[in-house]
Amino acid sequence: MILDAVEDFAAALPRQAALAGGDLGTKTIGVAVSDRLRSVASPLRTIRRTKFTKDAAALLAILAEREIGGLVLGLPRNMDGSEGPRCQSTRAFARNLARLTDLPITFWDERLSTVAAERALLEADTSRKRRSEVIDHVAAGYILQGLLDRLRYLETPA
Repeated sequence: MILDAVEDFAAALPRQAALAGGDLGTKTIGVAVSDRLRSVASPLRTIRRTKFTKDAAALLAILAEREIGGLVLGLPRNMDGSEGPRCQSTRAFARNLARLTDLPITFWDERLSTVAAERALLEADTSRKRRSEVIDHVAAGYILQGLLDRLRYLETPA
């Protein structure tokens, strides 16, 4: 089930279940996971993309293994906030994935998440080769952490 509003996504989540974040690229899918308390996102791994059925199977295997309760996909909006072809591709991936799982799926504006991930890796003095290996799942971690922070804000009483 795809839920565009974060509030609806939060309401659909099981209690005490970890979440996963995905950074969909044309060649890779970066995957990050949270703890069961949904406080910290941890980059996990990068899936090399081939075709949808294999990509979805690899992603769903991770979600099942980690007992994930919901998935957030980075939505690569243009800098002006509009949605271009990459957003359409991400939404199509989500629609196709939703046919294969009952997990709630939502989107998170991922503008500059890869830039932030690159900056963090540079500050950590990560080699160019290593950065290219981990950038996608580190970016997924930024996407997931943004959602986790938003969910925590929604839970805080006013």
